[in-house]
Amino acid sequence: MSRIGKKPIIIPKGVKVTVNAEALLVKGPKGDLSYKITPLVQVVQDGGTIKLSVARPERKEQRSQWGTDASIIKSMIKGVQDGYQKQLEISGTGFKVAAQGQTLTLSIGFSHPVVYELPKGIAVSIEKNTITLNGIDKQLVGETAAQIRRLRPPDAYKGKGIRIVGEIIKLKPGKQAKATAAAA
Repeated sequence: MSRIGKKPIIIPKGVKVTVNAEALLVKGPKGDLSYKITPLVQVVQDGGTIKLSVARPERKEQRSQWGTDASIIKSMIKGVQDGYQKQLEISGTGFKVAAQGQTLTLSIGFSHPVVYELPKGIAVSIEKNTITLNGIDKQLVGETAAQIRRLRPPDAYKGKGIRIVGEIIKLKPGKQAKATAAAA
């Protein structure tokens, strides 16, 4: 049995869930999301809750899909109600970012500015050296943050680059520290 999948999902007030034969539609105050239900999982809406089940819970692929679908549906409900947010921090001399509509222009140490087009459904705000991404789709917000970070990941010696706020970068000591350790 899937511990996550067997728990009923409670639908909060202000959120409307519609279950069809092959899709699930979630509408809330921030927007609406849809998800194609896998054929292995049966989804039943019972008043203010959603219950998921599988035909053969002893099979590993059905158990794993059961829990995955339950987690995705919970994330969709939270997204249309509250939304998701990721923050990225830019550190480095002369590194800066500007937003214009759905386009980010990043000056991150290359000979040219890097232009990144944000996907539909992502809102961005910039404050000094922090980029804040907001959206209702958890996967899209996380993937967009990862793609922006991939443009200039933090360097191992000085730590300059783009990192997710709260991410810890273990810096290498460098040549100077190695030379003094060898002399001692």
